[in-house]
Amino acid sequence: MSKDKTILITGAGSGFGEGTAIGLAKQGYSVIAGVHISPQVTALRNKVNALGLQDKLKVEKLDILDAYDVNIALTWDIDILFNNAGYGESGPLFEIPVDLLKKNFETNVFAPIALTQKFVAKFIREKKQGKVIFTSSMGGIVAPVGLAPYCVTKFALEGVAEALYNELKPFGIQVQTVNPGGYFTGFNERVGETALRWLDDNKNFTSRDTFLKQLDLLIGNDSGRLDPQEMIDAMIRIIPAENGKYRNVVPKFIEDFLKDHQTKTWEETI
Repeated sequence: MSKDKTILITGAGSGFGEGTAIGLAKQGYSVIAGVHISPQVTALRNKVNALGLQDKLKVEKLDILDAYDVNIALTWDIDILFNNAGYGESGPLFEIPVDLLKKNFETNVFAPIALTQKFVAKFIREKKQGKVIFTSSMGGIVAPVGLAPYCVTKFALEGVAEALYNELKPFGIQVQTVNPGGYFTGFNERVGETALRWLDDNKNFTSRDTFLKQLDLLIGNDSGRLDPQEMIDAMIRIIPAENGKYRNVVPKFIEDFLKDHQTKTWEETI
């Protein structure tokens, strides 16, 4: 894809979003890094200036749940929308307070849909063959015990992306997902801590100790603490490309695991 394209990345204040924004700017793309809170604006702008990337990388506050932030974002002339912002709740799905689950869906599903609808309408009105990418997860295909509340939001996002992939083809607008495995950005660890706010050994059927042991099985090992630079490099390659796969699971051994998991699901019994 031509490097005169402008890419908007939400959730760019840390982790994959920040690394991808910097990496794309280093390659010569024009990038707008949307970050959640004002302190992240200052911190990332300082990094951008230190790297000499201020001509290629703009840092702006963009809380995707803030209507005023979104209205400002819609004035930006972009070609690619990378919906990367999100957060996660953890714990047993059969016990998590539903208000927390609703909040997780609001950020991970409804807000990205709303933002995408608005930018897609701009693309169509301007007859622009834009592109929309969603950060899904390996957790959009498998929902392990302990992280299921977060994963079910990504399952929903997979449906959103698939619908848009087909709906937007007639308008020449491309849609993709990127599905990271267990990379060590700190995100999974923060997700894991959320259940400790409400899990109570005196009230819940799942003990805190049981939950923490389940969590350790998922992310307390080498396969759950992969080097995030691998995923960032993949995002830098995938986001601006004019051709590529619809679903992009990284690393390959996780893609193989998910394909095997989906096959076995058809054979599961109760």
